[in-house]
Amino acid sequence: MNKILVLLLVFVSLRSEKTYAQTVKSDFDQVTEVLLDYIEGTANGQPERLRKAFHPDFNLYTVAKDTLWIRSGAQYIANIKVNEKTNRVGRIISIDIEKDAAMAKVEIVIPGFRIFTDYFLILKYGRAWQIVHKSYTWRELGSS
Repeated sequence: MNKILVLLLVFVSLRSEKTYAQTVKSDFDQVTEVLLDYIEGTANGQPERLRKAFHPDFNLYTVAKDTLWIRSGAQYIANIKVNEKTNRVGRIISIDIEKDAAMAKVEIVIPGFRIFTDYFLILKYGRAWQIVHKSYTWRELGSS
């Protein structure tokens, strides 16, 4: 009787560990999800997805006419109109994760206009990943 009880406990324990492992997403999957919230949120007019992806103190940085241009995440999100779809096409180029910090590179193509290259710093705190920094550049379509 004791052997049956022990075997049953071992079986239940192994089964629950397997179920837990299947439901917990890897850091890579979570970072990918954050980047997709950014890519799809901007393309599909979903500012709530951007608020989920971005830390509240998030800023964007680029260089325009030899000047560092800084914009707040709040300003950026305010420009996304609810349900207003754009023709932006985004893809994740790379993700590099070390413990609770990640860097990612994303390309956004706006057909007939520009190709943007975005570099993100993404940090994990409070058990969630969020974008804390975005630096970007662009080039006109057709130029190198």
